[in-house]
Amino acid sequence: MNILWHKFRHILSWLLLVGALTLLLFLGLGLFSAPPAAAVVRQQEETPGQMLYQSRQTLRDKDGKTWQAIAFKRVHRNSNTSFSLRLVGFPGAVVLDRDQPLVLTSSLGKTLIAPDISQQIFTDTTPEPHIGQYDLQPILSQLQPEIPWILELPTVDHSTVKLLVPSWVVQEWQTVGSS
Repeated sequence: MNILWHKFRHILSWLLLVGALTLLLFLGLGLFSAPPAAAVVRQQEETPGQMLYQSRQTLRDKDGKTWQAIAFKRVHRNSNTSFSLRLVGFPGAVVLDRDQPLVLTSSLGKTLIAPDISQQIFTDTTPEPHIGQYDLQPILSQLQPEIPWILELPTVDHSTVKLLVPSWVVQEWQTVGSS
């Protein structure tokens, strides 16, 4: 009986080891993590002949706070287009510096600049300090969609909010831009 028990423990040990190694392999390859959601490009006619295409994603800053990122393209009646990025933080948590541009830095060190155009969304009211809008039209083609980017939002207290943008979000923005 002792020999049988010893063989059973030996086989059980090997099975547990193989199971643990398999689990580590799956976790290491990310096979248990949920894949990013498929691109959802929303489309609506704002006025006759003017279309709006947009993507909405939630991003996190380095402190773990969530931000809404809305990338959108407007196609006007005369075929002129614009491509903007609106970033919305939690009210009261930050005051953005509207005199400074948005800085986009790739994981490979490439830096792009997008001017603040927040005055376009606050024509009748005082600008909300936690909302910024930036013109991405001139740099959209330079955003490499296969790598992640970091967005740096300047604040009035001279600090910077940094948002990590995964590559699949950049790919979604490219989809919106090509709509």
